[in-house]
Order: sequence, then C-alpha cells, then structure tokens
Amino acid sequence: MTFITICSFALICIARLSTCRNVSLINLETQDRPNGTDILHDNNTTFAPVLSTTFIQTTKTADASTVANTFKTTTAAPGSKQSNVTTPANTPSTTNPQATTAKTPTTTTKSPTTTVNKSTKVHFNTEDLNEKIDKNVEKRVWYKAEDSEPPELECPPLGLESLRVKDAQLQASTYKRRGLGPHRGRLNIQSGIEDGDIYDGAWCAAYEDKEQWLRVDARRPTRFTGVVLQGRSSIWSWDFVTSYKVQLSNDSIAWKPCMNGTEEAVFEGNQDTETPVLGLFPVPVVARYLRINPQTWYKNGTICLRAEVLGCSIPDPNNIYMWQEEEGSRDKLDFRHHNYKEMRKLMRSVHESCPDITRIYSIGKSYMGLKLYVMEISDNPGKHELGEPEFRYVAGMHGNEVLGRELLLNLMQYMCREYKQGNQRIVKLIKETRIHLLPSMNPDGYEMAYKKGSELSGWALGRYSYEGIDMNHNFADLNTIMWDAIELETDKSKLINHYFPIPEKYTSEEAFVASETRAVINWMQNIPFVLSANLHGGELVVTYPFDMTRDWAPREHTPTADDSFFRWLATVYASTNHVMSDPDRRPCHNEDFLRYNNIINGANWHTVPGSMNDFSYLHTNCFEITVELSCDKFPHASELPREWESNKESLLVYMEQVHRGLKGVIRDKDTETGIPDAVIQVDDIDHHIRSASDGDYWRLLNPGDYDVTVTAEGYLPSKRSCRVEYDHFPTICDFRLTKTPKQRLREILAKGGKIPKDLMLRLRQIRQRKLRATTKALNRQRESQRRARQTRQR
Repeated sequence: MTFITICSFALICIARLSTCRNVSLINLETQDRPNGTDILHDNNTTFAPVLSTTFIQTTKTADASTVANTFKTTTAAPGSKQSNVTTPANTPSTTNPQATTAKTPTTTTKSPTTTVNKSTKVHFNTEDLNEKIDKNVEKRVWYKAEDSEPPELECPPLGLESLRVKDAQLQASTYKRRGLGPHRGRLNIQSGIEDGDIYDGAWCAAYEDKEQWLRVDARRPTRFTGVVLQGRSSIWSWDFVTSYKVQLSNDSIAWKPCMNGTEEAVFEGNQDTETPVLGLFPVPVVARYLRINPQTWYKNGTICLRAEVLGCSIPDPNNIYMWQEEEGSRDKLDFRHHNYKEMRKLMRSVHESCPDITRIYSIGKSYMGLKLYVMEISDNPGKHELGEPEFRYVAGMHGNEVLGRELLLNLMQYMCREYKQGNQRIVKLIKETRIHLLPSMNPDGYEMAYKKGSELSGWALGRYSYEGIDMNHNFADLNTIMWDAIELETDKSKLINHYFPIPEKYTSEEAFVASETRAVINWMQNIPFVLSANLHGGELVVTYPFDMTRDWAPREHTPTADDSFFRWLATVYASTNHVMSDPDRRPCHNEDFLRYNNIINGANWHTVPGSMNDFSYLHTNCFEITVELSCDKFPHASELPREWESNKESLLVYMEQVHRGLKGVIRDKDTETGIPDAVIQVDDIDHHIRSASDGDYWRLLNPGDYDVTVTAEGYLPSKRSCRVEYDHFPTICDFRLTKTPKQRLREILAKGGKIPKDLMLRLRQIRQRKLRATTKALNRQRESQRRARQTRQR
C-alpha cells in the first residue's frame, strides 16, 4: 500500500511540478519506521486454536489502509493572532467525533515577513483527577467492557522482539540467504526497502517442505506456554505460514511434539503478513529448546515467518547461564502498563505524595475526548519564575510506542520520592527548573494498542490518531516557507530566521490538523520552553533537526544553525543510555546506528515534513530532539524495570542540559522592567531567540566566547561579549536597553508630560543629522544632473 501511495504522490508531483515542493505529506514517511513501509492495519489479532492434523481453520484477513493527506501552506498576515490553531485548555475539541474526512486547502506560499506571531496567553487550569471521567467519553472509548483490557498471558515473551534472545540462540533447518536467516525471524522486525539485502523481514526456509523449522534455545529449563506468529515484512513479497507444529527438547537431539490430547497439535498460523496470531499450548511444556515446524503456507508464497515465544524461566542450579540472570530495578516504582484510567490514578497518587512540588493540568483533549494531562514539577508549581527555564518531555505521539509513556510515569514517581528523601541532585533540578511531563499525546491511539496487548498489537495499530493522522507529520511545514524565502528574497537583511508565523490555511477549521496537534501548539505558544525531547519507540537512536530535507530528497544531511549544540544534546542522551552505548548490541531492524554513535540528523535518516522538532525550532525558542527508546515499540511489562534502568540517567542528565549556555534578563535602563520579545542574536549563528514576557531569556550554547546583540522595538541595540564555561550552570548575561529618543518622546507626549532638555537636545541633534544627510543627497543629485546636462551639450 505504501508503494502505491508513493507512486500516486509521484504522479501528483509530475502533474503539478510548480507547487509539488510545498506539499506536506502526512504519513508518507514515518519518524521511526525503519524501512518507510508502515501500514495502518485493522490488526484484528487472531488467537490460534489448536487444530487436528487433517483440518486447518482459516481466519478473516485483516483490512489494511494507509493515510496520505496533503496540504499546502500560506503565511499568516503580519501580526495576526493564531486564534484558530489553538484549542483552549480544558475545553472540548470542536471537532465532530463522527467526521472522518476533511477538506484539503490548496493555496500558494508567500514569503514571510519580519512580524512575529502574537498569541493570547492561556492559563492551564489545575485538574482534579478525583473527578470521574465523562460518561459519554467512556461509552465512546470503552464501549465494550470486556475489550478494554488486553488478554492475560500466563508467561512473558522470551525476548525475540526485544533482542534479549541473542542471534546465537536462533537456528534453522535451512535459510535462503543471510538476510533471511534465523536471526531475522523476530516478531515485528522490519525489512529494508531494497529486496535482497542483509536486512530482510523474516526467516525464510530454502526449501518448501514440511521438514523446515526455526529453533529457539532458551538456555535454561523453561515452561513454554505459546507462540506468537507473523508473516514476512516486505513491500515486494507476500509470504506467511498458515499452520504449524511445535516440537520441544532438552538436548536438541531428542524431540517431542506438542500434544493436543492424544494427537499432535497443529496450530493455526497467519492469513496476512502483519497481524500477529497467538497460539497457546493445550498444556504448558517444560524444556530448553523449542522449534516451530511450518506445515502449510500461502500458496503463492514460501515458508517465511517472524515469531515470539512465550515462556517462564525455571531456576536450575546446574545452568551455567544462571549467573547472567538479568537484573531488574532497585527503584520500587509501578512497573506495569497504565491505560488512561490507571494513568490518572498514578498521576493523582504522585501529586498527593508531593503536593508542594507537583501540579496536574490539561492542555486540551483528544479527538475522542480524553484529556492530555501534564505533570508539572517545580518548587513553585503553576508559575513561571523569572530566570527559571522551562523544560518538557513529550511521549506517546504515536500511541503504540508506549515505552516513553511508562518512563515518564516512572520519572514523576522517582522525582517525587527522591525529593522527599533529600537527593540533592533531584532537589537542585526541581528548584532550578520548571519541568513539564506529557506522558500521552495520543491517548486514543494508545487505548487501541493497549486493548490488544504488547505482543498482539502488531507494528502499526494505535500509531495514528483516531482520525488516522500521523502527528509527527501534522505540524506546520515551516521549513519550506523558510527555504522558499531564502531563494526568492534578494535582500538577505529582510529574511527572518526564527519565530516563523504559522501559515494562515493551517490555522483554519478546515485544515486537516489533529485536535491533539492544535493543543500542543497552543501549549508551546503559551509557555517559554527552552529544551524538550520527543520520546518514540521502534529503534535505538537519537535524532536531531532538521527532520526534513530540502527539495524533498529522500534522505540528506540537513543541519540547523545550531547543529553543534544539537549534536551535543543527542550525544548526551545516547552515551548515557545503557543499551545504546553497548558496543556489542545488534541493529534493531535495517539500520546500524552504532556507526553514527547512535545519533543522526533526522533528515539524514529519512525526510519528515511537518515534524514537531522542526516546528519547535522554527516557531519557538525551544530546542527539541527525538529519542527512539527501544527496538520493541510495546515491550512487555516484564521488560519495564530494565528499560527504566537503561534510561534513568539519560532522562536526568538530558534535563540538566537546559542549564547550559547563556541566560539573563533584558530590562529597560530607566524603569528596570523586563522587555518582552527582545531579539537575542549571537554572532555567527543564524538563528535568533526572543525574550519571554518578563524579559528573561535562555540561549543554549556550547562552551566558548560569543558576541551577543540584543534589539527591541523602541530601544537602541546593545552588544556585549559573553563567555560560556564548561560548568553545569549557565553564564549570566543581562542587558539594559535605552529607549530611542522617538520612543521616549512618544511616551512623554502620551502622558501629557513636559519634554526634558536632554531629550530636546537629542532630538535636535537627530534632526540636524538628518538635515545634513538630506542636503548631501540633494547636492549629489544636483551634481549628477549638472554633469548629465554637460554631457548632452557636448
């Protein structure tokens, strides 16, 4: 389906070459899709019944669809308010939950002006989580009580998908080639775009007969309870197994079949390539080795499969691998998956434990009416303190990438507990930073994935919003506006490099913009965030802006003006993450990011128009990166303690980076009041920032000496040199600006006051300077005219 979508887009571009560059594709490329081939599936996960040896029952094939919505952008009128783009906090979305289509505006792009968007400040009211969820919302989201919880599995997965099962533990009877070897037979593994490379999307047997098998070595006695099976991930082939047997062994020599009473059990397999199918054993079996033995397969395909094995380890004192038992976490946190209701309970309990440093508020609602809750952690919650930077973590943009959600819930528990116990690192962080944690940006998508469970939700179910929107392609494409302006403008001094206005058509009610996206944009505009990270899943890498390439190249290194600092931010997280920093780890899917030190420019991975990272950098002061946290988008609950330990230090040290660089307050020299919207320009870095409403600012920079110029409307520019040290605290670099004579005169006359002598003298000097300049210009003009007449007379 994605191949067809790409072809369709190519035809559109050929037909409309003049405007193709300005089209913003939704879902054509995905931020964390290793092979660019995500398909939105119905994913009616099937439970495989045990079949007789002579009868194979078929199941309904899951429907597949893709969403590729396009829109073009126009620049907002100078000084226009972004009233349409925002959804006021704590109010229901005006979107009709029954509507599933929207109009696609097609107007042309204009060059931006130097006017900055101004939006009305919104106060995000504190939420009372003791209140019950609206009954209408409950009916829409949990219309069947029996479907609201995932199926309970007796034993957790061994870890084929999460890579806890190593390549050496997987063997096969035969395989076609290296790229289709047994190490590729892992649930949800994604193939590369090129057919025939070393990164294909399944184990495929070399021969088509019933003697082929995929073997898993658990390395210890294990009580096996079932198998989850999936077909081959490929945009070129359609291969899956429709039935299979299971054999077990303690020594890999003598094998016994899994029995269904007195007969050998035959399990139902797949009816498509993506939908996971669960096959539960009639009776759990204890063994060390398990092999999957395909019996039938798709008639126009071949034997290919991806799998996960369910089993509980049994202690064995004679097992040489017992000393390698993986540890969990020493932190006593709530390590389990939390649906919307459970998330509310956990956030409420954290607030009740630490009411002095926490506050819960909502930035809006999802399409289905679920609130987007934020946990604020600060020594003065609910208020922006002068000079204190604002930090945010956002998780769950893709609803089925759930690890970020659980990590943020763990983080708020951990910070509350450590603060109460006097951990000085946490105390300092809370006292000097205002922290905002949004654990679920796409709660509708999460609930869809949660109902299927960690092993059965597949690769794409719950990724998109309820409307089918990929939110990481849903922000305004300001990159194209910027690059078009650079190409069209002859006077480079008129170009802007920050606070790009949102295109007018993007803010209209007809624009195909998710209510969740509008809420986050409103949030960004009303809080002066300095640093952020967007938590995803499905890979192990940290990406930094730009995420979009110029001229729609599929992938190309596209750096920002702050590339060196973004690389530092990405390195800080990647180098402190236990799994990413492991030099012996294997690639998740089809890209080996170890050769890039686990960081990469987003556009150099694949282009992502309309990403939140790029929007944040071009529309606000905030620097933002994307963290791909795990190969497994939806890890089993048993994996969560290990994932917390792997990411805990990274989450903390990344927050501390908000205190690097320069900070200060820009004040009026006469009144000492803060000056809002002052422009802070660092020489040799073509990206400016602006001061907040109280005049305070934060400029993230690497260590070094910088010349900084501050300008503000009605004030004379001010310039000074500031040094950023290697210390873990910012350099204070304050500015006091002097009003221009015209501004002083304007304010005095408005108040009906008397003009002071020094101002009159200054105004007289300005008039005389202008008079002299005008006289010189006139004299030059007359001289040129005189010479022209003399030339004609000759």
